[in-house]
Amino acid sequence: MRYMTAGESHGPALTAIVDGVPAGLKISEDQINSDLARRQAGYGRGGRQRIETDKVSITSGVRFGRTMGSPIALVVANRDWQNWTDRMAVFGDLPNDLVREVAPRPGHADLVGSLKTDTNDCRNILERASARETAARVAAAGIARELLADLGVEVFSYVASIGSTTLEEDDPMLTAPDYKPLDIELSDLRCPDEAATEAMKAEIDRAREAGESLGGTFRVVATGLLPGVGGYATADERLTSRLGAALFSIPAIKGVEFGLGFQAAQRVGSLVHDPIVLDRKTGFTRASNNAGGLEGGMTTGMPLIVTVAMKPIPTLMTPLPTVNLDTLEVEEASRERSDVCAVPACAVVAEAEVAMVLADAYLEKFGHDNMGDIKAAVKNYRQRLRTMSR
Repeated sequence: MRYMTAGESHGPALTAIVDGVPAGLKISEDQINSDLARRQAGYGRGGRQRIETDKVSITSGVRFGRTMGSPIALVVANRDWQNWTDRMAVFGDLPNDLVREVAPRPGHADLVGSLKTDTNDCRNILERASARETAARVAAAGIARELLADLGVEVFSYVASIGSTTLEEDDPMLTAPDYKPLDIELSDLRCPDEAATEAMKAEIDRAREAGESLGGTFRVVATGLLPGVGGYATADERLTSRLGAALFSIPAIKGVEFGLGFQAAQRVGSLVHDPIVLDRKTGFTRASNNAGGLEGGMTTGMPLIVTVAMKPIPTLMTPLPTVNLDTLEVEEASRERSDVCAVPACAVVAEAEVAMVLADAYLEKFGHDNMGDIKAAVKNYRQRLRTMSR
């Protein structure tokens, strides 16, 4: 299963095409729209979220609520397009009275993209490099999430820190899978602790007053995974490499840790590796989950736990210095309507990327033609695992 997106931040719409989807999978537009709404929410979001109310339109690949086995096309309209029809016209010449974007923002793709494509109008770059594109990813991954849910796998996320304010957790590898999604989603910052949420909001308020932006960290958790999904024989089979690549494809992501992550480099081996134990009813399992659910590029059957770091958003209301591409003189970087903090929204996008990778790995292992055959293969695999442990 794979996806491709198209569309600009202020164009008519964002489009996603998902290929490799088995036939017979039940799809819910309401569920996809719920994920799109979660991507738009969060304390610290900017004015764009008051304009857009993202809704998906599925235009192919689904009939009477179930997939047909053909590519699925999903469209998310941009309501703000009506204010940009002259500046984002598909044909014609740029009117002389329209200002080009010539003050690239530090930390954004503006300058490097302009150098790469031989343009002095950063608008050509920022429209596609914008995080607005991730709405299409979330819509596309709605298909993957439905498949995983049908196979007993749940993917969720929560915010662990905003700036210097951190959610205090004794052992995230043990506690993370037990957080209740409702507690997470009721928080303005998708953080399961009320006190931490309020402290994070206060830090965002301070950043807003100072014309600053803030990043943070979040965790993506997947439960219900079978052991042995992924691969060890070649680099591109390993889920560590595939998940890492998917998460780093999200704008503003600067770090990805599986399980203990960098802490594993500071401990001796006996305090890192998870002892193997045998439960006669459920099979092989682990006494701990320091590995975060992955060993040798494959799932262990324990919850997958990935911690992800997002940098502050590049658009600042108190801009940094830059160089004007026309005059080559120093001036302030341009301002786009932007957020102070988008970590909770980014976590939803990361859920989408993780779901897409896991769904693809499940299809590789259990088949991809139709859901009936896939479920039968999963059932047989579970039975074999139980037999091996007796």
